[in-house]
Amino acid sequence: MRRHFHKVLGLDGWRAMISCLAVMVSVVAVGRPAFAQRDGTQGRPERVRPGITVLFDERIGLVQGRRVALITNQTGVNEKGESDIELLTSAKAKKARVELVALFSPEHGIRGTEDRTNLSDERDARSGLMIHSLYAAGTIAPADSLLRGVQTVIVDLQDSGTRTWTYVGVMLYAMRAAARNHIPILILDRPNPITGDHVEGPILDSTLANADAPAPGKPGKAYALYPVPLRHGMTMGEMALFFNSQLHLGAMLTVVPVRGWRRSMWLDETHLPWVKPSPNLPSLKSVLLYPGLVAFEATNVSVGRGTGEAFQRLGAPWLKAREVVELLSDRLMPGVKFEFEHFTPDGPTDGKYAGKTLPGVRIVITDREHANPSRIGAALLWAIAKTSPDSLTINPQRFDERFGAARVRIAIVGGEDPDSVLDRELPAAVKFREAVRPFFLYH
Repeated sequence: MRRHFHKVLGLDGWRAMISCLAVMVSVVAVGRPAFAQRDGTQGRPERVRPGITVLFDERIGLVQGRRVALITNQTGVNEKGESDIELLTSAKAKKARVELVALFSPEHGIRGTEDRTNLSDERDARSGLMIHSLYAAGTIAPADSLLRGVQTVIVDLQDSGTRTWTYVGVMLYAMRAAARNHIPILILDRPNPITGDHVEGPILDSTLANADAPAPGKPGKAYALYPVPLRHGMTMGEMALFFNSQLHLGAMLTVVPVRGWRRSMWLDETHLPWVKPSPNLPSLKSVLLYPGLVAFEATNVSVGRGTGEAFQRLGAPWLKAREVVELLSDRLMPGVKFEFEHFTPDGPTDGKYAGKTLPGVRIVITDREHANPSRIGAALLWAIAKTSPDSLTINPQRFDERFGAARVRIAIVGGEDPDSVLDRELPAAVKFREAVRPFFLYH
């Protein structure tokens, strides 16, 4: 039985053929250091407070006496579950003379329940303000006309830790709009839910990337902004600092950091409320597997939309699921196992196989620290292409914009060992990690 060793950035066991990267590995892996107090002594970790709490506790001067616009959704809550809208219209905000004058929502709407394009504006019952949707045919920027009279723009959205996440596009477009209108912008930071330790997967091919805001005749790519690894290991605030510098945006940017978060921490270790970041990411397990499975949205394979465990399974009427599981079981893949199952999508928003019972592959995480989502996705693609080459259909551009590069897709579908393919992508991910390190806000 042939076994293949899978690498996760920051873990031991790398092949000798890439041992020249060993020194870099020690830099890439932040590890789990003991918490150090400001005086240098060891102590109990500070409780985790998101940027919205830190704004009110420590940085209220940033918005005091100002007319503010807020870009947020259901994930914009403090550690008590109180929403940003509640907090920015509270007695405490009024005492600081903070005036919330405009509201904007990203893909999936203000409550995170919509999974369609062309979302309508709606009125917020609490504040009476109109919530302006920033999701039409795709993600769009706040209109200049809606920013007139605004003195500060605030962005508070939960990232997924994956390059394809459109909320990052909303943030970037808002930074461009704020810079163009000479308005300060605050990013209220949140933890990377799948840690800031791990960086993996192909970097987006620069020929596929577009960091420009949408314009007439020039659609944007909020899901494919910049050459970044599939799992980037940064927070929204860190990405904002990186983009502002790298793209020369000139935004008057302030990141209000998370207090008490360490790069090694998973979201469920923070004790912050779990809020689904989108309708099809029902759990932290789905968020972890999302980087590896999101590219299958560009195929005729279901990722489990319309079930309670989207992005934890794959299926199709033609899928030889038992053979796929057998192939994958013959590979040593740390932190994960694969099981044969049947599932039935109920009202899937991707339109795939509604009401049909599908043979499927269930992905079970056994050790999340060692699981490598991009290699899981690559192995699944390899096994499906190997067992059903005439049934699998792929939209090449859509797939590549999500997984990262045509060369990766072509090699894996062509039968090359998926680990060998991703081994070639690894040095670029290491280089990226070192390039963005100056923008890190957390240890």
